[in-house]
Amino acid sequence: MSAETLQCPVPKALAAALFAAALVAPWTDPAQASSHREAPFIASLPQVDATDFYMFNSYEAGRSGYVTLVANYLPLQDAYGGPNYFHLDPNAVYEIHIVNDGGAVENITFQFKFQNTLDDNQLTVGGKKVSIPLVQNGSADVATVNSPALNVHETYTINVIYGPRATGTPQPVVNTTKGGITTFDKPVDNIGMKTISNYLVYANKHVWDIRIPGCDGIGRVFAGQRRDPFVVNQGETFDLVNIKYPATELNPVAEFATVDSLADANVTAIELEIPVACLTQGKGTIIGGWTTASLPATRALGAVTPGLDGAQQVSG
Repeated sequence: MSAETLQCPVPKALAAALFAAALVAPWTDPAQASSHREAPFIASLPQVDATDFYMFNSYEAGRSGYVTLVANYLPLQDAYGGPNYFHLDPNAVYEIHIVNDGGAVENITFQFKFQNTLDDNQLTVGGKKVSIPLVQNGSADVATVNSPALNVHETYTINVIYGPRATGTPQPVVNTTKGGITTFDKPVDNIGMKTISNYLVYANKHVWDIRIPGCDGIGRVFAGQRRDPFVVNQGETFDLVNIKYPATELNPVAEFATVDSLADANVTAIELEIPVACLTQGKGTIIGGWTTASLPATRALGAVTPGLDGAQQVSG
């Protein structure tokens, strides 16, 4: 689960209807579709817009007994998208669901909730204390977890629910890397090399070992900015599919004949690596998975609220 290349602002020189089926035998079905803010409702809520969901057998050396789950959110992040960059919504619940019995109702759900903490660093200007408007304070290179050089810190918690998510009991997932606490630090986005001299090293410090209730073995988790893995000629596609020779049957090099609109875009990835047995629960070798995001619902007094704990599902 080492971090991959992502776009950063330097001078130029991991409701999407996302379902993946995986075999913990040697093959996987591909994920279906990709959402990059094309639905009218979700276009106004980019923080809970799911782009893609991926699920596959881990292929890193020594991780053959694990399955990797990746839910990508908040699409079309520009590398230069400051000064606030791209925090996830602290009012939302982000979830990865697993079904292992061939049914249509989740058997396991991993719930993520994010929190942003403002240090309110201040400078003296004209004899008065003035709060800085940046997520970094410039006091040092951002190189460590919970760096004092950051003005805004993002953390998250994870719960696991067995059975239907609406009626099951959330149980906290433990950060064993940090001695058994239940909070996890998320790296700040890749602001640039003056703020973070080595983003790869910095981001990799946020890969945490986890212990999941009801699961033997240690898993891993990472949540943070990644390069968008999806490929699409988005501009010409939505210009009434203004693509000349889109099929390789008409043009053998069609897939290389146009641009990838997402080549310079990032997403926020929520990644889990879980022991196979924890997902199959002895029920077979095929599992399915999908991701959803939910926000609190506004409702009239006495109305029935859909979703979980008053949460309205908005993506998934």
